[in-house]
Amino acid sequence: MSSRRRAGLPCVKASEPLVVGLGARVARDEVPQLCEQLTAGLESTGATEVVCDAGGLVAPDLAAVEALARLRLTARRAGAGMRIRDPGPRLEQLLSLVGLAEVLRETEEREPPLRVEEAVEPGDPAP
Repeated sequence: MSSRRRAGLPCVKASEPLVVGLGARVARDEVPQLCEQLTAGLESTGATEVVCDAGGLVAPDLAAVEALARLRLTARRAGAGMRIRDPGPRLEQLLSLVGLAEVLRETEEREPPLRVEEAVEPGDPAP
């Protein structure tokens, strides 16, 4: 008996991120289908993190930026975070141009919010 690989997103353990790969080009009319596949993949795997692999994009354009933004929104609505893997320089420039670089950037550790000062406890040594 042989098992065939199912079409769509791969199944992963809940402790592993769900990896979504973008093709060489992303058309605007593909975005709703990508979001539906992401929702189904998150529901079936229980993953809490999505890694969107953008390394295959040949010539990133605003359709790719829209796809990334919509995928992130879909992931957040499902309670998952999203990181972008291998964004090329052109994609990074486009994300900066439209103001999404900070929103979609990949971070390894949580960073403290900007403009927040740490409180000093009584008895702490002076800096």
